[in-house]
Amino acid sequence: MPMRWESFLAAVQERGEYSSPEEAERAVRVVLALLGAHLVGGESAELAARLPDTCALVLLNPLPAHEPLSADRFVRATGAWIEGATDETAKWDVGAVLSVVADATDENLMNRLLLQLPPGYDLLFGRPTTLTRRERRTAT
Repeated sequence: MPMRWESFLAAVQERGEYSSPEEAERAVRVVLALLGAHLVGGESAELAARLPDTCALVLLNPLPAHEPLSADRFVRATGAWIEGATDETAKWDVGAVLSVVADATDENLMNRLLLQLPPGYDLLFGRPTTLTRRERRTAT
């Protein structure tokens, strides 16, 4: 059963220490739209099924990505979409949203999602892995 929108938003607001639900929602929409552009196949749909409908819609209807973004570029892209953001605040926004996303999933799905993403995303999700780059390639 997917997490309720109010619970998801409250968790992001708490983790991100946002002063209002609107600030948290802005971060959620930007981060999930960028993440959705990098996920494909069944994992994307499986993740969407675990998130509130509002999140699922954003995740499954992203703008297409022209190339995979490294973790650092993902953070910078987030900052570019949030008015007044700096690299540091964007990193905070990404961490707040993706850590709640990670909590809404299980380890198996999380690992499959991370295999689709460039190295470094495990830290953005707050789930550092011990897999080396070679181990990640051979696990697919």
